[in-house]
Amino acid sequence: MCLSEILRELRDLSHATEDVGTLVGRFGRRSFGALLFLFAAPNLLPLPPGSSTFLGAPLLLFAPQLALGVASPWMPGGLRRRRLDMEGLRGAFLKLIPWVERVERVSTARLTFLFGPVGDRLIGVCCTVLAFVLMLPLPLGNLLPAVAISLFALALLQRDGVFALAGYAVTGVSLGILALAAGLIHSLFITAMSGL
Repeated sequence: MCLSEILRELRDLSHATEDVGTLVGRFGRRSFGALLFLFAAPNLLPLPPGSSTFLGAPLLLFAPQLALGVASPWMPGGLRRRRLDMEGLRGAFLKLIPWVERVERVSTARLTFLFGPVGDRLIGVCCTVLAFVLMLPLPLGNLLPAVAISLFALALLQRDGVFALAGYAVTGVSLGILALAAGLIHSLFITAMSGL
């Protein structure tokens, strides 16, 4: 079953909440890529303030596991039993499904040497760093990290190296912008302190 079909099933769930463990189980062997996409892609849509922190926390749990080469996602019992508001996620799924379907039509397994024990771990390292950035309280600061993690997630799902390369490119741009912002804040702080 492809990702768009899984998202469509989740969109059509009749109950208002779903526990995280059940959601993970729906993705089967492709769960790392699916989970990264599930918690990163909604950040590309207009969401209430604080949503990036809520959605970024699971990324900080799953991405390091990918970096460490864990075969399947582990989560503590409390998180596994935690129930998510499906009403809020349904709207996000509705908007994401057409985009995912377009990606699935053009994506195929290529440049597969970018994956495997080393490649998957490198993606996990990048996603871990990006998850930290995603949670920072920066105006629009979650957009590029969310794009990069979503690209990596699709790359893992489709074994598509072109998406992985795009993810690395967006990661570089995102971290570059973060470094520039940090440098600017530091300069302003030094200037303000010297004026005292």
